[in-house]
Parts: sequence; C-alpha cells; structure tokens
Amino acid sequence: MFQSSAYTGTKEENYGLLIKQLKALIEDEPDAIANLSNASSLLNQFLEDVNWVGFYLWKENQLVLGPFQGLPACVRIPSGKGVCGTAVSEQSVQRVEDVQAFPGHIACDAASQSEIVIPILKDKEIYGVLDIDSPSKGRFDEIDEKKLLDFVTTLQKHL
Repeated sequence: MFQSSAYTGTKEENYGLLIKQLKALIEDEPDAIANLSNASSLLNQFLEDVNWVGFYLWKENQLVLGPFQGLPACVRIPSGKGVCGTAVSEQSVQRVEDVQAFPGHIACDAASQSEIVIPILKDKEIYGVLDIDSPSKGRFDEIDEKKLLDFVTTLQKHL
C-alpha cells in the first residue's frame, strides 16, 4: 500500500525520495498505462504549484493524450506544435518560463503560465512526453529539469 510521505529535505533530496517511490510503484508492473498513471499521480502529489501533470504518447505520427492529473486537456498534438510537439520534433527538454511568449503555444488550460516537457524514449525512438504545467511564471528551474529527467529515465525502463 502506498502512503504519502512528507518531503522535508532539500529539493534534490526530495526528488531522490520521489524517484525511490516511483521505483517501488512500478518495479513489478509490466503494464505501461498503469505505470504512467501512477507516475502522473505521484508527481501531482509531490510537486507544488502545478495545475496539470501527465503524459502524451506518440501514436500515428502525433502525440495523443495519455494518463494525467488535472483538467481535461488537448487530445492530439502534432510534432512541432506547441511546447509538447516541439519537445518531440527537437527530442529535447522544453522548459518555458512564460508560455505566452512561446511561439505557437497551445493553450489547453488558460491558467497555465509556465511549462516543462520531457521527451520519453524507448529503444531510442520517441515514445511520448511528460508534460507539467504551472499557474506561476518561471515555476521550473534547472534542478526540476535535471531531476525530472532522472524521473523519466527511471520510468522509461518500465514502459
């Protein structure tokens, strides 16, 4: 049974605990959707000042909405469109301090002000993205980026 833990260490230490919790949740589960669902829930519980946490999966040459926590979202995103599509086309992390300043931003939730998107690869091919939105500008920093990359690296092994 999973219990919520208090995160009382440094930001880096707290992310370390989060990744340990992720490993415990997914280590014996082969189903990708179950693992993505638990991962989005875990991140939503862990992260402060976020309004959407979830996954888009690469299907039929586009991103398709996967497991998430938050308000209903855009269902399909083409490669190269918005922050998520740019993460796919460039196969790189997109950390956006102000989504209104991002060319072609797709506004699924008007409350979102900043966003971080981490590409997920499987066998060196795009599998999808982790997408996290915040109602605050500049919410995500270098530590978030590095530790969320570690989170996705852990998750990729169980997809």
